[in-house]
Amino acid sequence: PSEAEWRDMLFAWSVVKHVKSNAIVYVREKMTVGIGAGQMNRRDSARIAAIRAREAAEAAGEREPLTTGSVVASDAFFPFADGLMEAVAAGATAVIQPGGSIRDEEVIAAADEAGIAMVFTGIRHFRH
Repeated sequence: PSEAEWRDMLFAWSVVKHVKSNAIVYVREKMTVGIGAGQMNRRDSARIAAIRAREAAEAAGEREPLTTGSVVASDAFFPFADGLMEAVAAGATAVIQPGGSIRDEEVIAAADEAGIAMVFTGIRHFRH
């Protein structure tokens, strides 16, 4: 990740721990631009957060979704690549997550293929 992505990931990581579980937080330029929480899976949380960010951008007269060029924090590991791919589709360039899934290798491969930086913290914020 770039230096700017690192700054945004650290900020996103500090925010995501305060969001209801299955939390996904999009951050761009040290601003929270989308939050998805309380869903049955991470894919839906990532999708809902991106939709809310897009709606906010449209309401503000922005030309592109606020998730374009953002980073993503997840409060727990991505059990499948689908949640990560929702973030990629939303325009995210980096992700911070705990790791620890039995499918981490698949998620890493998907991130590499998509060209998105990914950092594992080894610490989860998921509350269940």
